[in-house]
Amino acid sequence: MASAREGRVGIVGSGLIGQSWAMLFASGGFKVKLYDIEQQQITNALENIRKEMKLLEQSGSLKGPLSADQQLSLISGCSTLQDAAEGAVHVQECVPENLELKKKIFAQLDCIVDDRVVLSSSSSCLLPSKLFDGLTHVKQCIVAHPVNPPYHIPLVELIPHPETDPSTVDRTHALMKKVGQSPVRLRKEVDGFALNRLQYALISEAWRLVEEGIVSPSDIDLVMSDGLGMRYAFIGPLETMHLNAEGMVSYCDRYSEGIKRVLKTFGPIPEFSGATVQKVNQAMCTRVPDDPEHLAARRKWRDECLMQLAKLKSHMQSK
Repeated sequence: MASAREGRVGIVGSGLIGQSWAMLFASGGFKVKLYDIEQQQITNALENIRKEMKLLEQSGSLKGPLSADQQLSLISGCSTLQDAAEGAVHVQECVPENLELKKKIFAQLDCIVDDRVVLSSSSSCLLPSKLFDGLTHVKQCIVAHPVNPPYHIPLVELIPHPETDPSTVDRTHALMKKVGQSPVRLRKEVDGFALNRLQYALISEAWRLVEEGIVSPSDIDLVMSDGLGMRYAFIGPLETMHLNAEGMVSYCDRYSEGIKRVLKTFGPIPEFSGATVQKVNQAMCTRVPDDPEHLAARRKWRDECLMQLAKLKSHMQSK
């Protein structure tokens, strides 16, 4: 019975994030039960997964050692939360980012599961203390926040509730590694977690530079895509500091005063409204019109870029 349990995962919510998680877990050889409130949503999700896996296989980008057909045979829909959680080692919640909805789901799961399953949320910003407070199985609860699109971007942030057992974090970390993701541990919860705190700092300064007429929206994106982003695809800001001098101590000795001087010139938090929204929107729509067809095509191009980048990173890391 233990071996069967170890090979089962339940997914609650069959949207794009839920579909991506299903594909990732199947790539690791797990049997996946996909639950949603309407059967038609599950049917649509399974068809989307089938199409996506076939395309990935054709392009040589399918993850895991199994064929697309073998992975697809591991994924099935189910009509109740009970079915999704039954015999699972891990349940991944992927419903919309609404606190009351998520709390309702976890309250229902809390009444169903035993002491062995990990209950995990895909939330991008809701704190574990809000999501899991008062649950009987709170020691088994954790946020595992993926980056969109999860199938192509491996990072997963693991954020425990203050009462989460350390073994829950360890088990989730090991599971994410097994399906090819790159998990990071937050030792305690913080609003925005790590990824969005870094992302929002970047967005905020980019917005101020545009709002103050210092640089155009298209050029600010070039600063990232053809500048910082190229090295950040392989190394982070701290290693960048380390390599840009004779080590970290040398970097801080040389540049800390200049960094502090510039940081003091940063303005207030932008409102993200008014004329600047129109200015940025016009620039973005010149590049990618905001109708569904153009946005979908650009996302497809983005995902193809991510697949090629993943191959390059894998090749470079194997050297």
